[in-house]
Formats: sequence, structure tokens, C-alpha cells
Amino acid sequence: MKIVIAPDSFKESLTAQEVAEYIKEGFQEVYPDADYHLLPIGDGGEGTLSILSEAMSATKKKILISGPFGEKVLAEIAFTEGNQTALIEMAEACGLHLVPLSQRNPLQVSTSGVGEMILYAIQNGATEVIVGVGGSASNDGGIGMANALGYEFLNAAGQVVSPIGANLANIVTVNDKNVSEELKKITINVITDVQNPLCGKNGAVFVFGPQKGLSKADIPKADEAMQYFYKLVNPAVVNMSRAGAGGGIGAGLVTFLNANLLSGIDFVIEALQMKKVCQDADLVIVGEGKMDGQSAEGKAPVGVAKEVAALTPVIAICGSVGDSLDAVYDAGITAVFPSIKEPATLEEILKETPNNLRRTARNVAAVWKGRV
Repeated sequence: MKIVIAPDSFKESLTAQEVAEYIKEGFQEVYPDADYHLLPIGDGGEGTLSILSEAMSATKKKILISGPFGEKVLAEIAFTEGNQTALIEMAEACGLHLVPLSQRNPLQVSTSGVGEMILYAIQNGATEVIVGVGGSASNDGGIGMANALGYEFLNAAGQVVSPIGANLANIVTVNDKNVSEELKKITINVITDVQNPLCGKNGAVFVFGPQKGLSKADIPKADEAMQYFYKLVNPAVVNMSRAGAGGGIGAGLVTFLNANLLSGIDFVIEALQMKKVCQDADLVIVGEGKMDGQSAEGKAPVGVAKEVAALTPVIAICGSVGDSLDAVYDAGITAVFPSIKEPATLEEILKETPNNLRRTARNVAAVWKGRV
């Protein structure tokens, strides 16, 4: 029996590789001799860098960049042979895992480190930069990133303002005199796990602001500020699909670097040759930290399911489940199993994730054995 295990990472808990290993351990209790194929995946968020690095035979290294609040952090970047292509993960600079719960406010978190990584890539010979923009703690519309590339943002008095989301509504002029011409010679491909537009009820602020620490009371004003700024500098991106990714950095990369916005899961699936691996599978296991209706909008598990033959079951093992799972079923997921066993604090749940995954995988395997 061939079993393909292709989960995404569990945010702030386990890498995709770790999730795959724990699911395999649970399945082996029932199927010790099955032919297991572990294919951890990413869709632009945390862990995508490592997955693509292996698929593209890229070499990883750590560099010092600005973190969420300007402090220095070590971030991973990868280069293919000859440094032609660089792989960057936004979460390395301003991911949620870098910001303590007590300090989470996306209007104060900067994306400057992302711009610094892009500059480093160019200075080291890259002509193409692939940027994964999931897992961000920021909502600055990418102006921190742009500032690191040489753009300045000025208020009505002609003063330079700090490039954070809290200042978007104060900007009246963008100065590009210090921007290098070299930026026009590179290709920027942005891979993202969401299709959300920049603004409005389905945009970056309303949908993702709360999970980054933005209060409900501040959401309308923050969305208005984002709309104001981009109607000033590039109105075309306000309703553009995927522009809301990464707290609006998708719009920023398009506006300031003429980037291409791509489906992260489609990009990764092609790199991993997912269809070829799954074509003769008897069972495919996917997973992510939380599965809900939004998972059907370009997230990794559904992306994998679309590559699987019609009669092959696709089982999702997740941390928890939310509403609107009908959209997930319609997209090709056969069944969804939450792994959290009892009410607990987030800290307790994260600690128990390996055991929860093993137990749930074992139970899924036992049910599967009863029908084959």
C-alpha cells in the first residue's frame, strides 16, 4: 500500500516535515509495512523556503537583517547554483513567531527586513527573487520593505515618516530618488497562500488583522488608511487578487518592484512534481494547523487534493477545524479530522501537538484498515 503524507506546517508549532513524521508514526502502528512517501509542502508561508530549497537544490545561509521592531535577527535565505535565483521567506523577517503575544500589533511591525533580504540577493548576483509572504505579523502594506530599497515616505509637512502601518494615512508623497536602477533589472515572483484583495471586507486588514493582534475597533480605520495610501500611489492594486497577502506586502511588491503575484501552492506543487508522486497512491494524507472554508481559497491541503486522482481518498489531519468545511469537501478533501483532544490553553495545545497527531493518525489508519 502506497501512502503519501503531504502536510503543511502547523503555524507556531511544527514544521511540515515534523508534521509528516508524526503522522507517519501514528499510521505505522496500524500499517508498519506500508510504502510511505513523505512530501512536506508549503504554500508561501513558514517552511516554504526549506521545501523549495531542497526541490531546487539551493544552498541556505543566514544573514543579519532588521526584525519586526527594527532589532537585528538572523534570517535564512537560499541561492540556487550560481546565485541566479534567491529564495526568501517573509516570516524570517517579520513572522508571527518573532513577536510575543503581548506585543502583537500589525500596525507597528515593519517589513524592512524583507527589503534588506531582497537587496542582499541582488548584491550577490540574483536576477530572480522568489518571495514567500505567508505567516506575517505585519500590516504595513509593504512600505517597510520599500523603505529598505530606498523609497522615502513623506507627510504633508515634507517630513519623512516611519514606514509602518500606523503611518499609512499620514503619507502624501513618495520619494524614489535613492532607489537603485538595479531593481528594475530583476524578476520578483511572489508566492502566496491567499487570494484576498488588498482592501475591503475580504482584504488584508479585515481578514488577517485580528489574528495578528489588531483590535476589532481599529480594523475599519486601518483598512481606510490602506485604501487611502494605495489609491494615492497605485489604485490598480486595491482590488487586485492576492494583493492583500502578507499584510498588503503583495501590493507593495507589485507597486515598488513590479512583482508577479502567484499561487504559492501551485508553484510548490510543480516544483515537487506532486501529481507524479500521487498518481498511484492508495491514500493521501494532508494537513494544516486549522482547516476551515478559507482553506479552499488557495491553501496547501486543497492544492494537493487537486493533484490526486479522482478515486483516491484525501484525508486531512489538522490541529482544529472551523466553519464552512463544505467548501473544502467540494474542493477534493474526503474527510477532515481535528487532532486536539480536549479544551486547553494555546501553550498546552502546542506542547501536545506531536502526541495529538500520532493518536489521530493511528485512529484514521485503524478506520481505513477496516474498509480496505
